[in-house]
Amino acid sequence: MAQKMPGQHRAMITAANLTGAHGVSHGFFTRQGGVSTGIYASLNCGPGSGDAREAVMENRRRVLSTLANEGSATLVTLYQIHSGEALCVETPWPVDDPPKADAMATRVPGLALGILTADCAPVLLADEKAGVIGAAHAGWRGALSGIIDGVVASMETLGADRARIAAAIGPCISQHSYEVGDGFRTQFLDSDPVSERFFAAGGRAAHWQFDLEAYVAGRLKRAAVTSVLPLGICTYAQQSDYFSFRRTTHRGEPGYGRQISAILLKT
Repeated sequence: MAQKMPGQHRAMITAANLTGAHGVSHGFFTRQGGVSTGIYASLNCGPGSGDAREAVMENRRRVLSTLANEGSATLVTLYQIHSGEALCVETPWPVDDPPKADAMATRVPGLALGILTADCAPVLLADEKAGVIGAAHAGWRGALSGIIDGVVASMETLGADRARIAAAIGPCISQHSYEVGDGFRTQFLDSDPVSERFFAAGGRAAHWQFDLEAYVAGRLKRAAVTSVLPLGICTYAQQSDYFSFRRTTHRGEPGYGRQISAILLKT
């Protein structure tokens, strides 16, 4: 399901298994609907990018106003480090001084948990009955290091039941666009030989196509989360709607923006 902002298209995608959760607002935002220009056009929400600060802050304000009534919520994002580190959030922090972690959980209404991505998988989670939400940044390192287990465990410490958690995996790089080498694959097989099913033969010798989205979905299911919805949207392939670190690297561009995925409990 897509929601439009005035004058734009495909500004936000929602997940069916989270849309019906009472008291929960969420969105997987595209790069459309913002004020940034050039390589950061237009809804770049990453303070760590080379974009103008005032543009990033306005973009983040627009995201928050889409999810909640003006002034009723605060958006928090992390200094993401590709780890398995998850934390529980009770109060917001300054935009320029975020904690280092890759997932958050809260039961505080009005705290919007935001995840910044440009190929990694954003995961939004909610236990409607417990009134607990979570958000995770699942790149390959974080996913392999247990970020999914971390966010689910953090939600449980706040009263969630993993059997009730609904999780959606937002836009990320697809298997078709994600070529990796033998060493990358070996790390996954050494951790769990069953991971072989997430790799397909590549177009070059000793190279493979990795299915990040399916791997993250597998980790959610292994964590006993039963409602798992991958959106199946490729950030690399859809240039007009998504930023992509790998696409930027392949083109030799000087920088890239970050789209945001966010979830909050309504006040």
